[in-house]
Amino acid sequence: MSGYKDKSDLVLKEAERRREKNRIADVEEEKVKVVIFTLAGGWYAFSSGEIKEIISHANIFYVPGAPDFIHGLINIRGDIESVINLNMFLRLPDNVKAQSGRVLVAAVEGGIRSGILVDSVEDVLDIPASSVKSPLSTLNKSVREFVAGEFIHGRETVILLSVEKIFEKITV
Repeated sequence: MSGYKDKSDLVLKEAERRREKNRIADVEEEKVKVVIFTLAGGWYAFSSGEIKEIISHANIFYVPGAPDFIHGLINIRGDIESVINLNMFLRLPDNVKAQSGRVLVAAVEGGIRSGILVDSVEDVLDIPASSVKSPLSTLNKSVREFVAGEFIHGRETVILLSVEKIFEKITV
């Protein structure tokens, strides 16, 4: 009878050892929430912490004498905000129409807030922070200084831009 008990203990120990070996560590990877959008046929994103809302239809009012990258002004529930045409700012082909584009309302520390006109909003999602890589050195020079990284979404390479870097350039 003791041989049966020893054998049973060995089987139980072996089963426990295999369970431990096959146990998947439940590690919560840091996530980054992003807003993915298109500009001039390319895919871009902002960290969603910098984007306060997405406006699908806005009346944008032209401002005479404004820089060429200022598309105009919008009224958001009584707050008047400028709207930056990101295509013009990044020196990309300007194919966005105010009627069909989307406005991302962005804000950064220091109270700087503005709308950013983009061609279309494709997705809002969480991505693993480890999937954000350094941008390619072949990236367009006019865009490179505003890039925080890049990642793959589906079959597209998405360039992660920094609203803070864009606003710094505008306010200098």
